[in-house]
Amino acid sequence: MKFTLSWLKEHLETDATLDEIVEALTDLGLEVEEVADPAATMGAFRIARIIEAAPHPDADRLRLCRVETLPEGPGGAIEEVQVVCGAPNARTGLVGVFAPVGTHIPGTGVDLKPGVIRGQASNGMMCSERELELSDDHDGIIDLPADAPLGMRYIDYAKLNDPMIYIKITPNRPDALGVHGIARDLAARGLGTLKPLDVTPVAGGFPSPLRVAIDPALSEAGCPLFAGRVIRGVKNGPSPRWLQQRLKAIGLRPISKLVDVTNYFTFALNRPLHVFDMAKVAGDVLHIHPAQGGEEILALDGKTYTLRAGMMA
Repeated sequence: MKFTLSWLKEHLETDATLDEIVEALTDLGLEVEEVADPAATMGAFRIARIIEAAPHPDADRLRLCRVETLPEGPGGAIEEVQVVCGAPNARTGLVGVFAPVGTHIPGTGVDLKPGVIRGQASNGMMCSERELELSDDHDGIIDLPADAPLGMRYIDYAKLNDPMIYIKITPNRPDALGVHGIARDLAARGLGTLKPLDVTPVAGGFPSPLRVAIDPALSEAGCPLFAGRVIRGVKNGPSPRWLQQRLKAIGLRPISKLVDVTNYFTFALNRPLHVFDMAKVAGDVLHIHPAQGGEEILALDGKTYTLRAGMMA
């Protein structure tokens, strides 16, 4: 089970430090496998400005960029470096994310060194989101608002400085497969106060045109209950950035707002959810049954999987 510190604090009112939380989790029998601190891998990336972007004299697709950096942070001394950049959106005045020489680039696995590109010195890099493993976007370097504070660490500006905690869950602790359940345990141990869930019931506006049929073989064990709701008039698309970042922080790939919100509540409240496209359901009955073996399904990751006999389908 993975969750971030800020996510936990949405469910737990506490002033406890990260170390205190980790110690309490271990005392509760929730073994902490790993604590990942983004500052350790992304702390060197800072906001910087291109003060001039000129054509490279020997390469049509490259630009020589004079970059204004503040390696000591906002208000510190200004340093100017030259960076050779091939991004199509590199331009004078762009405010972006700069990686100095010596930085490890997580998206490529490369440690930056001073270089010479087509006869011109390059000391650092203006980064794309893919190079920071924030998305698959590598069509251009990160383009921030003009008022983004120069010298600030990008993880602080983008609110990515959020430690991730990975705990090992034993089979007898399914209650800890959600952030709210973990917060409840910590509150019971005296590490804070559990925040109540703010849930507003939403009454249905029309009879469901789809009914559910559970195979008798699963009615006693496997799937004694299956609940769903039909929602009409939804326009799908990318989920909000905050939601994408929360899922990425625990190793999930954002897909769309409908899929992402179900994954979010699965991990937040330990309520496994899935979205179906009702237009693709044959007939007016959703059948829940044991697989016969050999059936194939196309999953959300674009891969086809073959079901084994007895798997719930």
